[in-house]
Amino acid sequence: MNADIDEGMIALAGMGRLSAVSCLVQGPTFAANAPRLAALDVDIGLHLNFSESLGPDDADVPSLSRLILRAYARRLDAAWVEQRLERQFDAFEAAFGGAPDYVDGHQHVHQLPLIRERLLSLLKRRYGANMPWLRQTAPGALCGIPAKESIKARIIGALGAAELGRQARQEGLRTNRRLLGVYGFEGGKRRYADLLQNWLFNAHDGDLLMCHPALDTQGASVMARQRRAEYDVLASPKLGEWLAANGVRITRLPLVLAGAAARTPRTPRRQAAPG
Repeated sequence: MNADIDEGMIALAGMGRLSAVSCLVQGPTFAANAPRLAALDVDIGLHLNFSESLGPDDADVPSLSRLILRAYARRLDAAWVEQRLERQFDAFEAAFGGAPDYVDGHQHVHQLPLIRERLLSLLKRRYGANMPWLRQTAPGALCGIPAKESIKARIIGALGAAELGRQARQEGLRTNRRLLGVYGFEGGKRRYADLLQNWLFNAHDGDLLMCHPALDTQGASVMARQRRAEYDVLASPKLGEWLAANGVRITRLPLVLAGAAARTPRTPRRQAAPG
């Protein structure tokens, strides 16, 4: 979305604090910073956008609420959905020379009706047996998570997680187990640190811990300040202590899934993949 966010993600990925980075390919800094990201040991994903205006090509993009209503009323233009999907996959492949490691959606739009069906069809058509993994939004364990954040996590999951998971399994696509990291993007470093420790406590093998860091704050908005707060917490040496205390390590999801298939009951290690 901007250079501050790019710098935050690239820095944290270099520290080993992120295992996956999602790309808004229509963003103004994507093309310039894609080569830097490609050099890092992370899963690189396509962050599908149907609800954010990022330039002149997005004049027809509806608000998130309108998009959700149209999707569930089956009033989305299928040709418009196809065009946006093709354009974004083309841009990703042009920048990285191949398919994304995974696909998710800005504001979780990839799980909405019609979008998810067209997405799954496109993945099968383009990539055959080598399809990317998908972000699953079903909420993870919510022990210790305040009611406001718990409700938001459940709402996100209710907007399409079950059906996306069912259709993904039918097509042989892999997903993360559950989603952690949902909150209201407010509260500063102390609140984010408290929530993060609860998410790590709740993490199970294959869970994905979503985050939104930025290295600097050119904007004065609450969201911009909270992005910097997330960066500071994720970059802190304390994170290493919290990971160790909860028996969690940050790992690329395909390695987690491969390890789960090979793991015996004698090696009970929990792994989460922040991204």
